[in-house]
Amino acid sequence: MSTQAIGIFDSGIGGTSIFKEIHAVLPHENTIYLADSKNAPYGIKSQDEIIALSIKNTEFLLEQNCKLIVVACNTATTNAISHLRNTYDVPFIGIEPAIKPAALNTQSKAIGILATKGTLSSTLFHKTTDLYSNGIHVIEQVGKGIVELIEEGKTNSEAMKSLLSDYLKPMLKANIDYLVLGCTHYPYLMPQLLEMLPKHVKIIDSGLAVAKQTKAVLEQHSLLNTSMKMSNNMFYSNGNVTVLKTILENKFTVKGLDF
Repeated sequence: MSTQAIGIFDSGIGGTSIFKEIHAVLPHENTIYLADSKNAPYGIKSQDEIIALSIKNTEFLLEQNCKLIVVACNTATTNAISHLRNTYDVPFIGIEPAIKPAALNTQSKAIGILATKGTLSSTLFHKTTDLYSNGIHVIEQVGKGIVELIEEGKTNSEAMKSLLSDYLKPMLKANIDYLVLGCTHYPYLMPQLLEMLPKHVKIIDSGLAVAKQTKAVLEQHSLLNTSMKMSNNMFYSNGNVTVLKTILENKFTVKGLDF
């Protein structure tokens, strides 16, 4: 089983930010990535809808004989991963906003969290926030419209700058010194955010932590690929294949999917 692929799914192209971290940490692991762009964004859907889509994505990846599945979507993790773990035998890696490091390291006692409505309203998110945010001002902001623009290839558009400006205002007013990115699409906003935020504000996401956890779980289950061969990385999308190819800098094979 060790040479079987790691399966990765997201509500679109955002989870490629997670793939890139995993590929850097585990360069010999084969991967299969599923972008469910047709149903993006997940953040505005009900929990039942998110669970149903996550089941569909998981079963597609299991049909490809994936040995482990990374739920590269904060909304799907916070709403569906418990169900997935209780239903299927393969290990699952989930993603949560990196609230803990922000809360533990803030000097201004104010942190901002930019995430989808589905993540911010989930039980898992509230449990994590309650655990680490005692005495800290947490400014939660729903990133309405951001995922749609990224999926349309408009990451650097004026419309995106306008949205980000509006969403950052209350955070800057509260004197945050950490901004937590709570959606795997959002790391692609890093250039704009660095321009718009004061230099002392640190931006954190979960990508590297997820890659390290993936490696640890593979080792724990004796599933690590010990082959030194070049990895095979396949990408599938039921949305705009061109946008996915562009964000991957045309380095990998991308196939359209009627799914």
